[in-house]
Amino acid sequence: MEAADYEVLSVREQLFHERVRECIISTLLFATLYILCHIALTHFKKPAEFTTVDDEDATVNKIALELCTFTLAVALGAVLLLPFSIISNEVLLSLPRNYYIQWLNGSLIHGLWNLVFLFSNLSLIFLMPFAYFFTESEGFAGSRKGVLGRVYETVVMLILLTLLVLGMVWVASAIVDNNKASRESLYDFWEYYLPYLYSCISFLGVLLLLVCTPLGLARMFSVTGKLLVKPRLLEDLEEQLYCSAFEEAALTRRICNPTSCWLHLDMELLHRQVLALQTQRVLLEKRRKASAWQRNLGYPLAMLCLLVLTGLSVLIVAIHILELLIDEAAMPRGMQDASLGQVSFSKLGSFGAVIQVVLIFYLMISSVVGFYSSPLFRGLRPRWHDTAMTQIIGNCVCLLVLSSALPVFSRTLGLTRFDLLGDFGRFNWLGNFYIVFLYNAAFAGLTTLCLVKTFTAAVRAELIRAFGLDRLPLPVSGFPRASRKTQHQ
Repeated sequence: MEAADYEVLSVREQLFHERVRECIISTLLFATLYILCHIALTHFKKPAEFTTVDDEDATVNKIALELCTFTLAVALGAVLLLPFSIISNEVLLSLPRNYYIQWLNGSLIHGLWNLVFLFSNLSLIFLMPFAYFFTESEGFAGSRKGVLGRVYETVVMLILLTLLVLGMVWVASAIVDNNKASRESLYDFWEYYLPYLYSCISFLGVLLLLVCTPLGLARMFSVTGKLLVKPRLLEDLEEQLYCSAFEEAALTRRICNPTSCWLHLDMELLHRQVLALQTQRVLLEKRRKASAWQRNLGYPLAMLCLLVLTGLSVLIVAIHILELLIDEAAMPRGMQDASLGQVSFSKLGSFGAVIQVVLIFYLMISSVVGFYSSPLFRGLRPRWHDTAMTQIIGNCVCLLVLSSALPVFSRTLGLTRFDLLGDFGRFNWLGNFYIVFLYNAAFAGLTTLCLVKTFTAAVRAELIRAFGLDRLPLPVSGFPRASRKTQHQ
């Protein structure tokens, strides 16, 4: 063999080893996320659904739980996708020739983006509908009972649902873009139909983030206040402990002496209330034993950090709105070649990249808090060891929709300059200036409005409570007046 043939073989061998290394790294990362998600779902699932007398139902629930674990792992991977890419770029920029980070390259990052996009499509369009129909199926009438009969019914329902969604998307595409090429493109299922459908789902996820994130940013202050110990000026733990003990004693007396013949007492509900009060009392005891540093320094610092992060997010979005009016390069766009380690995506270098990562995680946590705080999705909130299987499926779908829209959400708001990789940058609406501009303006306006309303209300309530004005016997104007008939009587 000639020298040229040896060079071709060595290049092919090197490419093969790089692909194998990328597959191993991707598998290890996904396996880690899968284990973490499985542990989380195990703590939220209802044990009675997996230890039933009917082995068939238990098997179906176990299969559905594994599918939910896969979907939740993909959602967690979508959350970590953009921060991991930003940090990888800064590491390659700081250590370009380090031997121990040669595995970290643009090909690996691009492959992770493509895998997350593929698994998100697979989970949203196939796995989660299959899991839901599988748990609700009973098999066709007249067929043999068993898991296989449920699988047949689920596959048929899934095919019918796919045809229905395919027809709806085809009609929507023909209405929005009345073009022969656009209609013919939908016949190519893999190249055009799935990315188009995922583009619609991602747009809905971005709209959901637009509603939930401002609500969550305002809600984060109250949530953090419940987790931390407040200063004595803002919280009276002795009074809370006294009220909790008094309520527990009253409920215990009602349980021990159910002598009322006029009221029907739900003993199970009363026992749950007593357990909840006991748990609350234990937490209050721990908070009362907190140190002075934790009480007087931890709470103000946490509130200050939340205020700084929220204000910084609104400031970055406001600057991005001005950049959209001046520079066309501020528009979000896709990037097919992941050339990492050449230039920093932040004007502040590594420090700016760290701020971008912190803001992305902060906004994602705020969006989840706002999602579960909204009246529409409050009933979907998971409960410890008391979450039904269908509720777990609904939570996994919603979290995947939110997390898969996070990279597009962050780039649209200008939180980072890292362009979208793979099919994430192929969404048609990303190139529309009016949609991007109005989205940024709506986010800044809604966040400012929610913060002003919540912060002023919280400060007013805390001041009233601190000065003891809430204990004054003030007349309440909200009571309804007595009717004329009652007054005459």
